[in-house]
Amino acid sequence: MNFTIFPAIDLRGGRVVRLQYGDPKLQTVFSDDPLAIAQKWLDAGSDWLHVVNLDGAFDEAGTANWAMLPKLAQTGARIQFGGGIRFLADVERALNAGITRVIFGTAAIENPALVAQAVDTFGSERVVAGIDARDGKVKTRGWQTGTQISPAQLGSQMKSLGVRTIIYTDISRDGVLTGVNVSATAKLAQETGMDVIASGGVATMDDLVHCKASAGKGVSGVIVGRALYDGRIDLQQALETVRG
Repeated sequence: MNFTIFPAIDLRGGRVVRLQYGDPKLQTVFSDDPLAIAQKWLDAGSDWLHVVNLDGAFDEAGTANWAMLPKLAQTGARIQFGGGIRFLADVERALNAGITRVIFGTAAIENPALVAQAVDTFGSERVVAGIDARDGKVKTRGWQTGTQISPAQLGSQMKSLGVRTIIYTDISRDGVLTGVNVSATAKLAQETGMDVIASGGVATMDDLVHCKASAGKGVSGVIVGRALYDGRIDLQQALETVRG
């Protein structure tokens, strides 16, 4: 299985930020220039970017973030994009901006028919389900709203709709450098039979190596955010390590 490292670019009001535990009150701004950040990760050897419209996730307009999408796509990067995707028109808008594939988070739970429609309209390779969980239960609306649904339940439902790839985020680890939850990610892949991308908590090169070691169990990639911005992980070295 191919294994991919996805450098994260989280956008809030057009700026590159990172949140701790997904909490908008615990925000660090890393750059006012998303394009420069994108080029930095591409120059290091990445061909994918993981871009999140945090404003959209919090049900805000995210106008500046949407305006940035075509510019990011023009760098030549393959981009997976999520945050506030609530309608088929949002998917079409993102794909028309040059995005490679779109992530359904909240809509995966609240409107699975929309996910099915997107798969039917644009193809399974253009649609990803984002499953964000804390203590074994999925959370939505920018992680502010709880549910009683388990990641495996939601993942199995998404598979039945034609989705092939999941991004699994352990919220309790996101943005705080406590180590990625590889075991839960691999367990979800085994339970659903889907490709699962790990997210949340990556702190060291060891996290990436452990994720890559679970590629045979269905872990197809890992998203890296704060550890890149803090300089704890060198992206070029990381890419060489997992590709080597």
